[in-house]
Formats: sequence, C-alpha cells, structure tokens
Amino acid sequence: MLGWRLEKGSSPLWMRALIPALSILATFLLTATLLVFARANPFAAFYYMLVEPLSAPVSALEVLVKATPLLLAGLAVVFAFQAGYYNIGAEGQLYAGALAAAWVGQLPFAQTTPALIMIPLMLIGGFVAGMSWALVPALLRTQMGVDEVVTTLLLNSVMLYLINGILNAYWLDPVTFWPQSPRIAPSAEFQVIVPGSRVHFGLVVGLVVMLVLWWVINRTPLGLRMRAVGLGKDAARFMGVNVARMTLVAALVSGGIAGLAGVGEVAGIHHRLLEDISPGYGYSGIVIATLGALNPFGAGLAAVFIALVDVGGQSVSRQLGIPSFLADVVQATILLTTLALLLLTRYRLRRVSGAQAKA
Repeated sequence: MLGWRLEKGSSPLWMRALIPALSILATFLLTATLLVFARANPFAAFYYMLVEPLSAPVSALEVLVKATPLLLAGLAVVFAFQAGYYNIGAEGQLYAGALAAAWVGQLPFAQTTPALIMIPLMLIGGFVAGMSWALVPALLRTQMGVDEVVTTLLLNSVMLYLINGILNAYWLDPVTFWPQSPRIAPSAEFQVIVPGSRVHFGLVVGLVVMLVLWWVINRTPLGLRMRAVGLGKDAARFMGVNVARMTLVAALVSGGIAGLAGVGEVAGIHHRLLEDISPGYGYSGIVIATLGALNPFGAGLAAVFIALVDVGGQSVSRQLGIPSFLADVVQATILLTTLALLLLTRYRLRRVSGAQAKA
C-alpha cells in the first residue's frame, strides 16, 4: 500500500512559479468568506474591485498613478531582501525623500533654474535622503549585529514625528494654518506623460529603476555576491564575499530607491509635502516584493495588482457600501498567504510505501 509523506526538500520549480497565482486565489477565497458573513455578494465585490476600474480610461490611468510609488517601494524592498537585509523602513525612507524633494524644490534658485537641472537635483536629493535615513540601522546591523527589522521599523515613527514637527513649526501655512510645505517651483514638478491624467514622469523613473535592478541583480558580480549573501552568509563569507559590505550596499540602495518614491509624490502629485503624503506605500512594498518573488519584474506586476486593488476598493465602497478597508484586508491576506506558500516550498511530498508512511 502506497502513501504520501511531507519531508524537507526543495519543491519543484513549477510549484514555486505558481505561488503568486495560488496566493491570489487563496486570498480571494478567504476574503469572499468575509464578504458572505457581511451579507455582500463576493462576485459583485470582486467585479468592482478588479474589473470596473479597468473599464474606463480615467480609472485605469489612476491605477498607474497608484502603482508608481508602490513600484518604487516594492523595488526598494526587493533589493534589500535579495541580500538578506530585511528593510521594514521603506515608509520612513520614502518620507525622507519627500522631505528632501520639498526642500530642494523651493530653494531660491529653483524658480529660475530649468527643469532639466531641477528634476535630476530632486531625484538625487531624494535618493540621498532615503539612503541617509537607512544608514543608521544598516550600520547597527553590520557593526553591532542589531536586528534591522526592529530598527528600521522604529525609525518609521521617528520620521513621521519629524515631518509633523517640521510642518507644524516651520512650514505651517500662515493663512489656512494647514501643516504643509510651500509649493515647489514649477520647474521642479514632474511632467504629466499622459495628457488629461495624473500619470507623471515618476512612472518612467520607476520603470527605469526596475530594469536597472534586474540587470544588477542578475547580470553583475555585485548582484551575484548579494544573492550569495542572501542565500547564506556563512557560505558567502567562505567564498570570500565581504558580507558586511554587501549588506551595507543593499541597505543604502534600498533606502535611496524608497526615497525616490517620496520624490514622486511631491514632484508628481501634491507639489508640496503633506503629513499624510503616503497612506502606507512603504509597508505595501513588503507585500509587493513578497508577491513578486523578490524579482524586479514580478514586483512591477505586483505593484499594478495592488494598485488595482487599492483603486477598486474605493469603487466597491461606493457601489456596495462595503468599507474601503477591504483593500487593506486583501493586501494583508495576500502577504500572509504568500509567506505561508513560500514556507511550503521548503517541503515536498514524497510517495512512500505503507510501512515507510507509518514510520
């Protein structure tokens, strides 16, 4: 008599390739159960969430607007995770980039400087700011062995309080008393790339970063060393890889990319710094990186999907009266199901005889 046994070992490649699809399917089944308990039609809810936003050009383009910061946040997490550095601080690093962009965009010379100079200055400033905010936890990890999950997560709150203090103490609008920075110079604003929409140059930046990261990770010695560190630090060290240096590089570049997401929100959407400029894009980046299997192109697809869920959540709320928090529930469930499926890839089913199965 034959049976099956679950044992440690790598699962087939085709199984790992199906993880994103299986995760999405499991998420929809779980959230459908919640919708049934809420006396809502799951099929109607998923229609308004996933189909209705794509049925009109305006809402379809809005998905791309939402996907822009999500793409950069997801790529930031992908790059760090590839080296085994668990950067949970993309939200704070995004705000650091937004703060730098708001400052650079209102410098005295910004009004007379052409966009060809101001836009690169904004991007460089945001990248350096995000990188700088990622420096302290990276050094704590590489020099003292402090867990980066804790330090990067805590620094998110520090940055939010810092932004709140700056806006209320120095940039408080004297007329409306609204905590927001002055508007950046027109030359520092990202150009709209699709007329009649809010799709801006930040999307191009995100796509370029995606291509560059894919090339670095898969086609360069740096990427090889990073992946070696991510797979096993001891083995990488035995191969002669400087683990501390690779970890530091991954952490700083990750922070810089997250900073670019903040630049896009200031230069492309709001044209000023606000307290709530990010509704949690940095945290969504973790979902996107995980769902995209730590692949830059996978993160791109995942960013569009999460943006669709986000925009569709508003549509579901309007049409069915379901709270818009449904989108947050879907994102959280996707993260949990993806992590569960990734854990299962470390095991495999093996067919054994009856005696072996009992043993």
